[in-house]
Amino acid sequence: MSKPVFYTFNLSVWSAAPELALAELGYADDAVETRIINVVEGENFAPSFLQINPHGTLPTLVVDGKAYTNTKDVVHYLVAHAPKKAAPGTALIDTVHEDRFDPNLPLLLARTEEELKAKSDPSDFSHTFASNRQNSLEKHSVLPEAAPFKAFYDAKKAANGGVLAIYKGAATPEAARDFLAQSVQHWATLAAFIADGLPAALPASGFLGGTTPGEDDFHVGAWLTRVVHLTGGTADKDGYKSLQKETKAPVSPKVAAYWAAWVTRPSFKKVYADGLH
Repeated sequence: MSKPVFYTFNLSVWSAAPELALAELGYADDAVETRIINVVEGENFAPSFLQINPHGTLPTLVVDGKAYTNTKDVVHYLVAHAPKKAAPGTALIDTVHEDRFDPNLPLLLARTEEELKAKSDPSDFSHTFASNRQNSLEKHSVLPEAAPFKAFYDAKKAANGGVLAIYKGAATPEAARDFLAQSVQHWATLAAFIADGLPAALPASGFLGGTTPGEDDFHVGAWLTRVVHLTGGTADKDGYKSLQKETKAPVSPKVAAYWAAWVTRPSFKKVYADGLH
């Protein structure tokens, strides 16, 4: 068996899930070969990467020629083949990966005219991210080896280009209004899940997997960390309190306990050594 190849990036929310699993489950540091795909620069849109993962997403894991191309499958493989046992996953994994709870989308969203004005600045991270993506898509889509992925490139260029046009003030007023409304709705959905859905799923203490993280926890932990980061939270036991900016009420004790359980783990400190993301 050849060494698995793990494609990741340090700012990727979902790459953190298998990174937590690798750190928790007894894998040696050299158990997998790590290759960095800089999604901020749009490296995931290179035809060479699309040949491995036609979705152009991270994380990706390749084992003996077989590619695992979504977070659920990557983490499941790592759990199934780990030196240490972990509680198996449940339907909660699918829940946190639903589009309505997407933790990536808020990076691009703007709920007010003021937020949208900030994103019109080319130095703003969201603007830079969208611009880099568009440049990468345009550059790679015309290459001969990109021909098999034409539908992928066309769809991505249209969607990302639409967001970039809104940032630049080049979209129709209707498109801009719809974008603001979508942003408001998405954050409201996230806030409702933090206030109700997430606490309903969490234990009173510890992890979903028991005293140590299980398969569910790698996904939920990564998801929660991204949302805490988006709301300005920090990697300490009180970091979760930033969520109250969105819930407009005290966060459930279950969420507080879950956050506290994670931030003290060596795995968490390793994966988020350079800050939450």
